[in-house]
Amino acid sequence: MRTKQIQNIKDIESFKNQLLVWAQQFDDVVWLDSNNYHQKYANYDAVLAVEAFTCIQTDYKNAFEDLKEYQTVTKDWIFGYLTYDLKNDIEDLSSENFDGLEFPDLYFFQPKKLFLIKGNRIEIQYLSCVDDEFEEDLLSIKKSNYEPCFSGCNNIKIKLRIHKDEYFEKVETMLNHIHRGDIYEANFCQEFYAESTQINPLDTYLKLNSISKPPFASFIKMFDKYVLCASPERYLKKENNTVLSQPIKGTAKRSVSLEEDNQLKADLLGDEKERSENIMIVDLVRNDLSKTAIKGSVKVEELCRIYTFDQVHQMISTVTSKVDTATHPVDIIKSTFPMGSMTGAPKISAMQIIENLEETKRGVYSGAIGYFSPEGNFDFNVVIRSILYNETTQYTSYSVGGAITAKSNPLKEYEECLVKAKAMREVLES
Repeated sequence: MRTKQIQNIKDIESFKNQLLVWAQQFDDVVWLDSNNYHQKYANYDAVLAVEAFTCIQTDYKNAFEDLKEYQTVTKDWIFGYLTYDLKNDIEDLSSENFDGLEFPDLYFFQPKKLFLIKGNRIEIQYLSCVDDEFEEDLLSIKKSNYEPCFSGCNNIKIKLRIHKDEYFEKVETMLNHIHRGDIYEANFCQEFYAESTQINPLDTYLKLNSISKPPFASFIKMFDKYVLCASPERYLKKENNTVLSQPIKGTAKRSVSLEEDNQLKADLLGDEKERSENIMIVDLVRNDLSKTAIKGSVKVEELCRIYTFDQVHQMISTVTSKVDTATHPVDIIKSTFPMGSMTGAPKISAMQIIENLEETKRGVYSGAIGYFSPEGNFDFNVVIRSILYNETTQYTSYSVGGAITAKSNPLKEYEECLVKAKAMREVLES
């Protein structure tokens, strides 16, 4: 049982910062923030879940069935992440590439303390075992002060897992697969990393978030492991019997010149290669959603719409479906995972080729962060534009990728990766 209280806060932005600072005392933290990006599908502006009452942490073997059982038995809010490598639970696949981060493949926890923010209204839900701490916590939150200390992020030496010439060779190999008809499209990713490095996770997240202000930002702390995520992309949401996916394919840089910025936006909208990428993934998403959808209910609500963010313009489509009330929420995720925007089409062939060409196990990158509600609703982002950090091994990593199609130019693909990596590099090397 949860005790619920409503608070109205005048200066909500200051309170959000105080809340996140206060949260750092706990071993289990999930913070989700829309950065006030006005989107019609959002339930909350921000959410904080802290202090595990129960949790599940496992490798990929039987992971979705374990999660299904945990979610069914708990019947409460649970927060956490799904790594890309859960593909190995769904298909006959493996992940043998280098893993410098060593995150569990799946992790969720039931928080003792939960804060749901919408406008200036905060709904606070505490499990009954800690509801006597509410007043003390609220005082402590309001006394929490944020003092940035970015010096811990300075002078980090970023290394490339795949160097430029090798990247070109790998893209050419992928193009050969496309020309042979093995795949139509694949998302090829590369890692940038730093070893023997200490960062301040909260400072790094706040700085990354301030640069991008994305609608699906998140901060995860799981003991010594951190995800600092500035994602613009929603993976999947379920609200009652409606399921919604919003794949991103197509990226253009921003310009300080309004005229040039509008031209870049128009060029992206009219770019035949970018549109074909997006439409291929929309077809894949439609197919994935149809596995659990009520017959005839899959619809494309938006096709190749341009959304503008602080760092980039993105081409986003919105696909919806209706599901039967008897369909388990975890089955909906399992039938669509990993998201098509991070794999390619056909999905299994693309994932096999990706595994052979990439040098790094993706882990949390290109997985998903989010929550299940007690009613079985859920909302998950796509983990991109993110810094991952293992505090114990002092390993810091971020990865970027792009869709390779028959019309791809290796140099342009490489340059697009650098555009996507700009914010993370800026934060770590500043």
